[in-house]
Amino acid sequence: MTELARIGVTGLAVMGRNLARNLARHGHPVAVHNRSYGRTKELVEEFGHEGTFLPAETAEQFVASLERPRRLVIMVKAGGPTDAVIDEFAPLLEPGDMIVDGGNAHFADTRRREQALRERGLHFVGTGISGGEEGALHGPSIMPGGSAESYEALGPLLEDISAKVDGTPCCTHVGPDGAGHFVKMVHNGIEYADMQLIAEAYDLLRRGAGRQPAEIADIFRGWNEGRLGSYLIEITSEVLAHTDAATGKPFVDVVLDQAEQKGTGRWTVQIALDLGVPVSGIAEAVFARSLSGDADLRSAARGLPGPVPTGASDVLVDDVEQALYASKIVAYAQGFNQIQAGSAEYNWNIDAGAMATIWRGGCIIRAKFLDRIKAAYDGDPGLPSLLVDDHFQEAVRGAQDAWRRVVATATTMGIPVPGFSSALAYYDGLRAERLPAALVQGQRDFFGAHTYRRVDREGSFHVLWGGDRGEVTA
Repeated sequence: MTELARIGVTGLAVMGRNLARNLARHGHPVAVHNRSYGRTKELVEEFGHEGTFLPAETAEQFVASLERPRRLVIMVKAGGPTDAVIDEFAPLLEPGDMIVDGGNAHFADTRRREQALRERGLHFVGTGISGGEEGALHGPSIMPGGSAESYEALGPLLEDISAKVDGTPCCTHVGPDGAGHFVKMVHNGIEYADMQLIAEAYDLLRRGAGRQPAEIADIFRGWNEGRLGSYLIEITSEVLAHTDAATGKPFVDVVLDQAEQKGTGRWTVQIALDLGVPVSGIAEAVFARSLSGDADLRSAARGLPGPVPTGASDVLVDDVEQALYASKIVAYAQGFNQIQAGSAEYNWNIDAGAMATIWRGGCIIRAKFLDRIKAAYDGDPGLPSLLVDDHFQEAVRGAQDAWRRVVATATTMGIPVPGFSSALAYYDGLRAERLPAALVQGQRDFFGAHTYRRVDREGSFHVLWGGDRGEVTA
């Protein structure tokens, strides 16, 4: 009898190829397919010794090589290419089979696709995969959505190839339809914020404290041994320590300072606006990349006046560590609030603590303090904000004086810190007993009769601004 594959991967660029190799290395026969058969042949020829690969030249051969229920993983570009692959393969499948989208799809597209395929008796599983090409090969963090039924058939394979922390797979069923891709989107938004905060810390140590990249690399290595320990802090130290072979200069000094982005950070901010969730740290990170990439605007503004940065004391180094940790807490708090809001809006019932669990390994934002986040949600699944958890509240209390000094110092020296300052503003906004929104409501009522509510009685009211300025019930 011809051997059948337990799962198949179509789309064999770096991520798809490495995911297929990961599956094969774990003993799962895997069917492989690509639009151009040459890439399929290359995979089998180069890595065929790693496990059982069943190469297919056509879509029909690919589907025929899969055991029932068929599990077909799509690893192609989001948008039109994904729809094209679904249109190609769906007619070849039978009720109960499943299509797994492992790309960075917009969750709204995933919801649309899931509903359309469900009507045809097929399962569609939008799955977030984090960890880059190395994670795909050695163990990523995996965030599958879709039906509970589909996870019964697919989950064991994904858990097997995912990263493990203390023996726990970094993979769990996130929730129905688009929940997996939604959580992956927010993960990427947090990643944007985390990277921006780290970049600001570097800038402060470089321009504010006068440290050289190699020295800052050592500082980051030290931080990585403590509470800031994370994948991003680790690789930051490696990047800063690297010397450009062509010039002998620090690598970071020869890289053009124009950051690029693929869109998931923008999606996070756009959806947060739709949900009415403030994710100011993520938004500032997205806008910071946009500003860095606007070369013409920056060139035109180069002559704007400002202070000349001067060297600060070594105390700044310790203060920056405190500010970085406090701001990081805010970034994650905002991200988890968005996950909770999305879960409520779409009835996904996402377990926030489980998301912290599967982000502890494999993914780009893996960090030591995710254990603390998991503990916070284990203690109170309905926690309104990480900032009110006892542990994080105490951490911010201990860091806030340094945090404020860092923002003040940066402002005085003319060093932009949108991540640090917006995180601090968010924190101060949360803890304020009264916000100036009361004045905003008064303004809205004046020019648009938008009404307001009072602190001393129920109902909505309007002032007759153009008349006797008496108050009427709206």
